[in-house]
Amino acid sequence: MINSDCNTNLGLRPHFDFWQTTRFDLPLQRPMVMGIVNVTPDSFSVKLAQKQASTSIEEARLLLQEGADILDIGAESTRPGATPLSEEAEWSRLEPVLKEVLNWTVPISVDTYHANTMRRALDMGVDIINDIWALRQTGALSAVTAYKCGICLMHMHGEPQTMQVSPLHGDAPQLVREFFFAQLQRTDAEGIERQRIVLDPGIGFGKTVAQNFQLLAQQGDLRASLAPLVVGWSRKSSLGAVTGLEVQDRLVPSVTAAVLAVERGASIVRVHDVKATVSALAVWSAARPL
Repeated sequence: MINSDCNTNLGLRPHFDFWQTTRFDLPLQRPMVMGIVNVTPDSFSVKLAQKQASTSIEEARLLLQEGADILDIGAESTRPGATPLSEEAEWSRLEPVLKEVLNWTVPISVDTYHANTMRRALDMGVDIINDIWALRQTGALSAVTAYKCGICLMHMHGEPQTMQVSPLHGDAPQLVREFFFAQLQRTDAEGIERQRIVLDPGIGFGKTVAQNFQLLAQQGDLRASLAPLVVGWSRKSSLGAVTGLEVQDRLVPSVTAAVLAVERGASIVRVHDVKATVSALAVWSAARPL
């Protein structure tokens, strides 16, 4: 158990060589790329759902060919103002995709905050639960405690429907550190090993543009939060705010932000554009001191 004095003990960061997941111990000596696979059809009809599943499987296969180390599969949009999805609708989208990709030799993450979806996915053998609510929804903490999966805990201020209406007030890096500390106390109390946990500062989730870039500038300090970091800047609106580029034109800013995040200590970057990110990180790695 970590000490309750957040400010004194956040600097005592142990060294983690791997991230423990259901089937894989993922090495953290080099940055890893998590490819985003969205399973989000516009209709719940069986025909369109099947078509979307097929499309998502092909997308996942391509991301893997492009060099993704992890596939992160989500069925509910969590962008600002997005409409929530029921557990049953979410599962109807996820299940056919998971049935296929779990046959591949690659770590599979499911992006969900629903406890029943977590259990269903973990019963199928999913490796990682990526939760924007950081296990704060009813039943989520007990759901992952019963398994040996990897866990990603994200900081979010407010909720997706309203988070950008009233964003975070105050020193974002300090508030995020305090949030991480509190969530790690909860997982510690449940006996969840630290090797299972990574932390996501939640770029764009209830934060201003300035706060998002403050988190990037001071990201090295967040590494003192006692777990590895996964960071997602891909196509975020903050990149559009500083470049004037629409979402479909944000490849270069997204890759730049990913490299900067790794430079500042992120162990994993969550991206849409896997091939470009993998190439950029290869250059970054080649330029590092021996």
